[in-house]
Amino acid sequence: MISQNVIDKAAVSAKELFCHLHRHPELSWGEVETTDRLCAQMNALGIRILRRGVGKAGTGLIAQIDGERPGPVVALRADIDALPVRENSGVPYPSERDGVMHACGHDAHTSILTGAAAVLQSMRHDLTGSVRLIFQPAEESGYESGAVPMIQAGALDGVSAIFGLHVWALLPMGTIGWRSGAIMASADIWEVTVTGKGGHGSEPQTAIDPTVAAGAMIGALQSIVSREIDPREAAVVSIGRLNGGTAINIIPQDCFMAGNVRTTTRELREAMEEKFRRILNGLAEAYRCKVQLKWTPIYPVTVNDPDACRFFVSCLTDAGLGDRLSETPIILGSEDFSYYGQKIPANFCFLGMGTKHPHHSPEFRVDPEVIPLGIRVMAELGLGWGRKN
Repeated sequence: MISQNVIDKAAVSAKELFCHLHRHPELSWGEVETTDRLCAQMNALGIRILRRGVGKAGTGLIAQIDGERPGPVVALRADIDALPVRENSGVPYPSERDGVMHACGHDAHTSILTGAAAVLQSMRHDLTGSVRLIFQPAEESGYESGAVPMIQAGALDGVSAIFGLHVWALLPMGTIGWRSGAIMASADIWEVTVTGKGGHGSEPQTAIDPTVAAGAMIGALQSIVSREIDPREAAVVSIGRLNGGTAINIIPQDCFMAGNVRTTTRELREAMEEKFRRILNGLAEAYRCKVQLKWTPIYPVTVNDPDACRFFVSCLTDAGLGDRLSETPIILGSEDFSYYGQKIPANFCFLGMGTKHPHHSPEFRVDPEVIPLGIRVMAELGLGWGRKN
């Protein structure tokens, strides 16, 4: 167990970094100043930087702490990007960039990993093996995940396992949410264009109304979850955009709708596109319309490796955190941490904050008192992996 004094000392600097990052958020693939700050932090701690920058903008950072005894390499990951949200959280250190905000807690994740790095660097004499630090850009970008270029840049080369965390508003303060197997859903984007024949609203018989067809499609797509999926599995079909028409007395030529699909198994994810196409094509024929579907895969299911999860629970229990562990149901949000888990054993967890405003909202706020707990979790995992493996 790491001394609480060591954790508290690291937490002071980590909280200062957290406030700085919150005031200076940067969007996906634009995290230049954040990367500069992290490089300075690593240099000040004497931690070896393996690579600065990946992807089109050259942001993000890979560093490594080498213990005094040989052993395996374990990775700890934090995401560093912010969101296009105008802040209304009321914190005394608000964003200084209009329309950009750390509205998902990545400033906390980055500060926690930096604090854990400080702890582990000070304990190199007790460290068996090495700890790879992955400060990943662009988790929020969706179409252009930052995890993929990180992997391509060698972030996982020689790594035996990886651990990550996420602050979570809906869990009670101080709890550590864990789950073996699938812990977060996949995410895919669908876009549908329905084309009919425009006409005057007073003479619908001379037109082919795509809006009526789209309405039928919306209802039918929702039936996939209720009638085609085992109710013991979790899936969500959401419609976020619906556009069509220019005037109240004109039947439009076409209309557009888009949304996302979330599933909790690889098999179900792979089956969803075919289910969409069958329903859309059938209703397009019934309503005399044409339909086009664009399907864009985003993030896979985040799956916690059973062995890595067992180590996670055992390590934190040995560290005196057993009473904080709480097995959580699957979260239907998505994470590009899932890509790391496709390559090596991985485990992802949640740090409860008990705050009332949801992630991605203007009112979202991180309770800084969660930072010391996060530092302990990451530092104990980094220290414990080499000892037990």
